[in-house]
Amino acid sequence: MIVKPDADTLAAAAAAAGKKGLPRVHLWNPPFCGDIDMEIRRDGTWFYLGTPIGRAPLVRLFSTILRREGDAYFLVTPVEKVGIRVQDAPFVAVDADVTGAGEGQAITFTTNVGDAVTTGPAHPIRVTRDPVTGEPSPYVLVRANLEALIDRKTFYRLVDTGAHAEHDGTRWFGLWSCGAFFPVIPSAELPWCRVSPRTSRCFSPSCRSWSAAGPRKRRASMRSRYSSPMTARRRICGTSLSGTRRNSC
Repeated sequence: MIVKPDADTLAAAAAAAGKKGLPRVHLWNPPFCGDIDMEIRRDGTWFYLGTPIGRAPLVRLFSTILRREGDAYFLVTPVEKVGIRVQDAPFVAVDADVTGAGEGQAITFTTNVGDAVTTGPAHPIRVTRDPVTGEPSPYVLVRANLEALIDRKTFYRLVDTGAHAEHDGTRWFGLWSCGAFFPVIPSAELPWCRVSPRTSRCFSPSCRSWSAAGPRKRRASMRSRYSSPMTARRRICGTSLSGTRRNSC
């Protein structure tokens, strides 16, 4: 008879397995013991039996034994495997540090559970957009199919480090890190861009000198393109705003 573990037994097993670094959950193949009432909300908060887990070290411990299989998530120890619910991504990138510039820059994210990961070919950024509102959901791969949702303030701050580059035959605005380019939005969809259909290059003076737009105008532009019709609308060419002006992201 398989006994379903609870949070205490899982925490004890995770602590024992993680004494020498991250547990090697990808190598374990224990029996499935069913689902438990644990959920990770979109903002990164972990819940157990409907109550938030307030102890950060315990959340960190659980995060080290998390495994993804397809669209399902499990907590795995050497002897047991239980399913949990994840609303979006299991982690949230709450900060980013940028070193270098241009194609040589490197972006290192810090997650809500203490992971630090430098974006590159092994840890790519991807951005999805809501088909109705156009709202972006940017993610970075942390480890073994586990992603972190990049929070809003961090994402818009990274816009200041963005650049235009060719991607799949189209000019995109995106982010460079460790020699890899990660597309965010087609350049032609930016308000100040005028992309030539012949060369796929922007001939707008603002894009030829990207810094001319200024950090505030760049962030405002991204919000304008990626906000729903009910949120504040911005016209980059004139800097007029409808709604309350915000001083920061």
